[in-house]
Amino acid sequence: MEVYLDNSATTRCFDDVAALMTQIMCGDYGNPSSLHLKGVQAETYIRYAKETIAKTLKVNEKEIYFTSGGTESDNIALIGGALANHRMGRRLITTAIEHPGILQAMKHLEEQGFHVTYLPVDQNGIIRLEDLRKAMTRDTILVSIMHTNNEIGSLQPIEEAGALIKKMNPNTLFHVDAVQGFGKFRIYPKKMNIDMLSGSGHKIHGPKGVGFLYIHENVKVKPIIFGGGQQNGMRSGTENVPGIAGLAKAAEMIYVNLEEEVNKLYSLKQKFIDGVTKIENVSINGLTGKNSAPHVVSVSVRGIRSEVLLHALEDKGIYVSAGSACAARKPQPSATLKAIGVEKDLMESTIRFSFSVFTTADEIDYTLQAMYDIIPMLRKYTRH
Repeated sequence: MEVYLDNSATTRCFDDVAALMTQIMCGDYGNPSSLHLKGVQAETYIRYAKETIAKTLKVNEKEIYFTSGGTESDNIALIGGALANHRMGRRLITTAIEHPGILQAMKHLEEQGFHVTYLPVDQNGIIRLEDLRKAMTRDTILVSIMHTNNEIGSLQPIEEAGALIKKMNPNTLFHVDAVQGFGKFRIYPKKMNIDMLSGSGHKIHGPKGVGFLYIHENVKVKPIIFGGGQQNGMRSGTENVPGIAGLAKAAEMIYVNLEEEVNKLYSLKQKFIDGVTKIENVSINGLTGKNSAPHVVSVSVRGIRSEVLLHALEDKGIYVSAGSACAARKPQPSATLKAIGVEKDLMESTIRFSFSVFTTADEIDYTLQAMYDIIPMLRKYTRH
């Protein structure tokens, strides 16, 4: 039996998404900048994709730009936003548990002379609004806060943060990395005072290598990729038409029965938590109810290194993660687990399980039984 529980890293494409992309790659394969019929057909897919993504966010289609994924969207928002508004100030704010696409972009901006404040989080991985209020100044030009944490599933108070930011300084830009939240929650930037928002296709059963960035029509952002001037000059380069169409199709499908599917995920998550916490010296990091993400569970198994348990589960056909996939090839302490105060030995013994619309109760049962069998055996042979 094969059980894929690493959906925060990537998801399996919907069949309809793969079929649409094949049709475009092999049939409607024109360059959207070409003036002939093939080009017009390709451009139509992009226009429909803009309309589709905009509809899910309740924004204008002209405010949607397509990118190579969440990391590029984050970089355009942060670097482009900072460069376009640096005359108003050079202070930026983010959190200590952001995705590397945010943290590394902020590090780059620090090297360019910007000052970055990293907000701490509580033991559940949530910022304190009072800390955000204290960090805000008249020359704070941009705040970036993730919607859903990719490692422990914590949810940030985005709407409250947006209201606070705009109350203190209406000119401060508010960016939200919604890569893990888009497709799990209904997110409305206009209502939440979000100026820019990042999303990615392969987290919602769309293709890898494509994402989007919402930019409010009144926000100034400098391009960081230059070339032929596609997408109104914001992101040059021939558009990835199959990917863009696939992203839009996945978004369309994921939002049709969103509440029903999300409730199923919460049910599976609780079933898994109830089962896994029966094992001695196993703990859950972060919140576990409906005030957390429906698809992510961070589990610490005292006495067993993450990689050992990961490969033992893999031998049973179960695929999980030892942390963020973006840092998996370069093992290093998790910034998120460190920020929430997890003990060092537990940080090295933490596995992430993440579910999707394809996950079944039988798969959860199979995984739990495998853990009941594997963990006592591994502990028996672990040297202390």
